[in-house]
Amino acid sequence: MSKIFSQLAVGSKVTPIEGAGNNLESNVTTILTNIIAVLGIACVVVMIIGGVQYMTSSGDASKVEKGKKTILYGLIGLIIAALAFVIVNFVIGTILEQGSSSGGDSNNQEGTSLVIEQQIA
Repeated sequence: MSKIFSQLAVGSKVTPIEGAGNNLESNVTTILTNIIAVLGIACVVVMIIGGVQYMTSSGDASKVEKGKKTILYGLIGLIIAALAFVIVNFVIGTILEQGSSSGGDSNNQEGTSLVIEQQIA
């Protein structure tokens, strides 16, 4: 049986390991970024479909117009997805900045420490 000792100054904050992905901010950001990425890919696919419709219209005015509208709608969707990405990251960053700036007492007493002993079987 061995022992592990760790030491932490009283009053100091424990921060999560960078890139561990176990905090709410990284989970929400990852989920929303993935959703917006899928929407962006869908918009590009819609634009490609519109381009194929436009190219295979054979001069038919209604098919040409339908292809142009499909490309336009895909482009509008892509712009909305890009703006959504920017807005989500801004809002999450603002919320986290407010949360960390209104944090509690930062009295760190130097020299005072807490020793934690843990038995490992």
